[in-house]
Amino acid sequence: MHNYEIAEYFSLLAKLMDIHGENPFKTKSYANAAFTLDKLTDPVTEMDPAQLFSVRGIGEAIGKKIQQIIATNHLDVLDEYIQKTPPGILEMIKIKGLGPKKIATIWKELEIESVGELLYACDENRLIHYKGFGAKTQQNIKEALEFYLQHQGSYLYQELENITTSLLLALSQNFPEERHSISGAYARQMESLDFLEVLTTLSEKKLLSWLEEKNFHCKQETDYISSKGSDQFEIRWYFSSANQFIFNQFKLSCSEKLWEAICNLPTFKLDQMESTSFKEEQDIFDLLEIGFIPAAQRELPTILDKVANRKKLATPIQSTDIKGIIHSHSTWSDGIHSIEEMAKAAIEKGFEYLVISDHSKSAFYANGLSIERILAQHKEIDALNKKLAPFVIFKSIESDILNDGSLDYPEEILAQFDIVIASVHSNLKMTEEKAMSRLLTAVANPYTSILGHPTGRLLLSRKGYPVDHTALIDACAEHNVVLELNAHPRRLDMDWRYIEQALEKDVLISIDPDAHEIDGFDDCKYGVLVAQKAGLKASQNLSSFDLSEMMEFIAYQQEKRNN
Repeated sequence: MHNYEIAEYFSLLAKLMDIHGENPFKTKSYANAAFTLDKLTDPVTEMDPAQLFSVRGIGEAIGKKIQQIIATNHLDVLDEYIQKTPPGILEMIKIKGLGPKKIATIWKELEIESVGELLYACDENRLIHYKGFGAKTQQNIKEALEFYLQHQGSYLYQELENITTSLLLALSQNFPEERHSISGAYARQMESLDFLEVLTTLSEKKLLSWLEEKNFHCKQETDYISSKGSDQFEIRWYFSSANQFIFNQFKLSCSEKLWEAICNLPTFKLDQMESTSFKEEQDIFDLLEIGFIPAAQRELPTILDKVANRKKLATPIQSTDIKGIIHSHSTWSDGIHSIEEMAKAAIEKGFEYLVISDHSKSAFYANGLSIERILAQHKEIDALNKKLAPFVIFKSIESDILNDGSLDYPEEILAQFDIVIASVHSNLKMTEEKAMSRLLTAVANPYTSILGHPTGRLLLSRKGYPVDHTALIDACAEHNVVLELNAHPRRLDMDWRYIEQALEKDVLISIDPDAHEIDGFDDCKYGVLVAQKAGLKASQNLSSFDLSEMMEFIAYQQEKRNN
C-alpha cells in the first residue's frame, strides 16, 4: 500500500469530521497527517512502530491508525463517519468547488442529501441566500455538478436532445444516401435513458470505420454494435436493409412488453411482416388491423385494447396547446427575473396569462414571502395588470405543506390568492402512512387548488416520498384538486404512469414549468412529451385553458372555499 493511498483515508476522515462539525483541532490533525503522508518519501509500510511514531505530524495515536489501515484496509473511526453520513453527501465530496464547510451548509441548512437535489437547488437559486455562496459560486457549482452527472451513465431526456440532433446531422452529412433514425426509449419519450438506440441502413463495415475515425470504442454484441466516446455514453447501433427499414424502426420503437403483446395478436404474421416493404408505419397498423399507436405510447400492452378494431386514439396534447404559464417564481422569492420581466416574456411567447407562485414563508431557504411581503407583491401585480391588459397575472403562492398537512398561512391570507399550489419541500423521509396523512390533509383543505409535484421526486437523484397514488387521486377527485405534472426535466412529477388513472376519475392535470427564470417557460415541452405517453388531451390539462376558462376555474376555486 502506497503512502498516498493511506493519506486518502485521513483526508476523507478530516473532511467528514469537518462536515459533521467536530472539533476543528482534531480535524486539522488528520488533515495534517494526510498532507505528511502524501509528501513522505519513505514508505510507512516498511517502518517499525518506533520509526513511524517519531515522524513529525504523525505521532503514536495516528501511527496506530496507520498500522490498522495497513493490516486491514480499514480505519474504524472513518467507517463510523461513513455510516452516519448519507451516500449523497459522500458523493458531494467528489465535486470540484465543494469543500466541507459548503457541504455542511448544504446538508444541515438546505436539507439536501444528493447531488441531483443540489443541482435542482442551483436551478432554483437556493444557494445564493446562504453565507459562503453567491451567484458566481452557485454557477461554478452547477457547472461542476452537470459535468459530474454527465459521466454517471444515465441521462435525462433533455440532456440527450442536442446529442441526437448532432448525431443525425452528422450521419445525414456523411452518409446522405442512407437512412437513419433514433429509436427505442428516446423515440418513446422516456424521462431518462441509459443509452441511445440508432437504426441505420449503413453496412457494419462503414459504420465501424466512421466511428473508429472519431475515436469511439466499439464492441460487437449479439444484435447490435455498442459504441462509447470519451464521455462513456453508449450508443447502440442496429442495422437494416432499406426495404425493411420501416418495419425495423417500428419494432425497435416498441417496448419489449408491447412487442411481445403485438406478436401474440391473431393478425400478426412475422414472415409476412419481414417480407413486406412498408412505405410508412400506418401500413403496419393496417396489416395488424388495429389503430395507429404514436411512438410515445408504444410502452404498455394495454394500449392494444384501445386501438382494437382500428379504433383511433384521441389526439394527445401538443406544446402549442399550452395557453398560460402556471407555477412560476420571481425575484420576490428565488427567481432570477422580476414579475414584469416574466410577464412581458410570456406575452412575447404568445401566452394569455401568468400565474406567479412564489415560495411561502416556511421556505426560508428560498426567500419565502412573509405576510407583509405578500400584500406588497399583490399591489405590484394589480399595477402590472392595469399596465399589461388584456394579459393577466394571477396571484398565487406555492404554499409549503407543513408536517401535519396544514398550509403555510392563515385562511384570511390564503383567501387572497387566486390559486394556491400546495407542495411538500421538507421532511421527505416520512413513512407512507405519515406522508399520505400529510398529503390527504392538504388536498382536503378548501384553499388547495393544485397539488404541486406530488411525490417530490428528482429523476436520477431522489426517489420521492412514498405515495399511495390511488388514494391520492381519489382524494383529488373528491375535493376537486388539480394534480400538477411539474415539467422541469429533472422532476416530471406526477409520473405519467398514473395520469390515465387520474383521468378516469376526471381529475385535471396541470403541466407547469415551475419556472425560476424566463427560459424555464420552455420546460413545458418536457411535461407535454411525457403527458403524450399517457394520452393526455388538451382539454384535460389546466394550463391549456384559455384566459376565459381560467377565469371560470378561479371563480370555482373561490366558490369551493366558501362551501
